[in-house]
Amino acid sequence: MFKFFNSKKWFLWAWVGSFVILSSLWLQVKIDVKINEWFGQFYDMIQKALSAPNSITIEEYWSSLLSFITLAGIYVAVYVVIKYFTSHFLFRWRTAMVEWYHSVYDRARKIEGAAQRVQEDTIKFSRIMESLGTSLIEAIMLLIEFTPILIGLSIGIPIFFFGEWDYGLVVGALIWTIGGTLFLIGLGLILRLVGVEYDLQKQEAAYRKILVIAEDDETVRPKTLEELFDDVRKIHFLSYIRYLYFDIGRIAYLQANVLSAYVFLAPAIVAGVVTLGVMQQIIRAFSKVEGSMQYILKSWPIIIELASVYKRLREFEEKLKSSEKVSIIDTK
Repeated sequence: MFKFFNSKKWFLWAWVGSFVILSSLWLQVKIDVKINEWFGQFYDMIQKALSAPNSITIEEYWSSLLSFITLAGIYVAVYVVIKYFTSHFLFRWRTAMVEWYHSVYDRARKIEGAAQRVQEDTIKFSRIMESLGTSLIEAIMLLIEFTPILIGLSIGIPIFFFGEWDYGLVVGALIWTIGGTLFLIGLGLILRLVGVEYDLQKQEAAYRKILVIAEDDETVRPKTLEELFDDVRKIHFLSYIRYLYFDIGRIAYLQANVLSAYVFLAPAIVAGVVTLGVMQQIIRAFSKVEGSMQYILKSWPIIIELASVYKRLREFEEKLKSSEKVSIIDTK
């Protein structure tokens, strides 16, 4: 799966491409920081305008909106270009995987579900990595950038439970996030979601294989087909009920999450020790830090699918290595 990074053929795409993607993600985070600063200044201006008529000019108002449009335009341009580049980067990664599978397909074709591993799982792997991999890196970068900002904004502000401790908001976000993440990870392990996803793909592969055979061999239908599809139906229904339980916990937590920043800021808001602009900056910075910490929680369904794909491809490659050893022994 990772031959892409140690192959001379793909050196430029693998390493230079990775550097380009990382640099562009860092630029997006920097722009996000500037946008957060804009929110603070803009809402302070709004508060000033609403508290005293004609305290700001229309030119100042339009200028503030134009500065946001400029930042947003740069962000959109960078996002679109790098998304296009990342799609090409990951297709090259998939190509590197597929080329190796093709080179050993004389042995691979004898392994159960080989066609699905080479075609379907490689494209799933690249597509999941496109959304999951870049979002993971971005989450880490956001955490690095916004944590100091959140600490700076919360100095001297009373925080629920923590009082005027400078690190109250960051620690509050950490406790809330880790608690929720551990809860959902535990729930996912109890419900065996990765195992169910793996079993589901295994049954689908067996069903597809018999359908292909049935195109030329009439003796396998209809009974054999119905028996296999019955297994597919059972594993799908099992996955539905388990994901139902998991989604109850996940959605309930994420809905409660909407109010978390306001709960921690309650003493400061009631006491009136923050302006509207500062409050907006804090809430936005808090949501960035909290959202970065909640990466695993929010991406859990995709992580489960990636873990299942990785497990299948790893199992497939291990079988290939075993068959290679056998063929070497037989040759001797």
